[in-house]
Amino acid sequence: MKKLIALLLAGFALLGPARAASDVAWDRFPVEKMTDLASLQNGARLFVNYCLNCHSAAFMRYNRLRDIGLTENQIADNLMFATERVGETMKVALDPRQAKEWFGGVPPDLTVIARSRAVAGKGSGADYLYTYLRSYYRDDATPTGWNNLVYPNVGMPHVMWELQGQRRARFVEEKDAHDPSKSVLRQAGFEQITPGTLNPLEFDDAVADLVAYLQWMGEPTQNDRARIGVWVLLFLAVFTFFAWRLNAAYWKDVK
Repeated sequence: MKKLIALLLAGFALLGPARAASDVAWDRFPVEKMTDLASLQNGARLFVNYCLNCHSAAFMRYNRLRDIGLTENQIADNLMFATERVGETMKVALDPRQAKEWFGGVPPDLTVIARSRAVAGKGSGADYLYTYLRSYYRDDATPTGWNNLVYPNVGMPHVMWELQGQRRARFVEEKDAHDPSKSVLRQAGFEQITPGTLNPLEFDDAVADLVAYLQWMGEPTQNDRARIGVWVLLFLAVFTFFAWRLNAAYWKDVK
């Protein structure tokens, strides 16, 4: 319990002051990725290569990746860089003191990050992550040189910039709808500075794979739960029919 509380506090430590664009609408995460094993496997690869350097997944063991179709040999040969035992959890060697110095706070654990970012009326945690990871832009005014529309003044740099390329955000000044005497900045698109190794559609697809893995990692049995739930509902429907007919047979002679 103490460890979980510490991880949550570390996540709050990364919060910074908001800018006008912090109310950006969230894009919808393509939920079909959750049942695509190839997408989940690619998401695991992206997670290990781009996230696990700083962020841990201390409540997930490498051997659980067998649930998305990987063998222990594939896991050991391609996804394990911080440990030699496939039964170990996904921890990192990053020194918390150095992390606080570099990023302003300890990078939060990502095991249940998708479940923790849901906001009622706005979207799921997967929607948030899908939008957030695709909303980075160059900003020379920040310590890292990067900023994010969804999470203004975020401490984490754009770790996947080589895939997406470098972009600059365009803002236009408008009058505040609630107070016409004030003006606000509205984001008006991006300007590509340098190309990435992936085109925009490919990058969005890669981010969707990564988010699918993060969503799966928060509850590895969710696909099984959904599949079993369908059969339970079918059973209850059939049982209800027989119960209804049995009730009618018991009471048919009662006036």
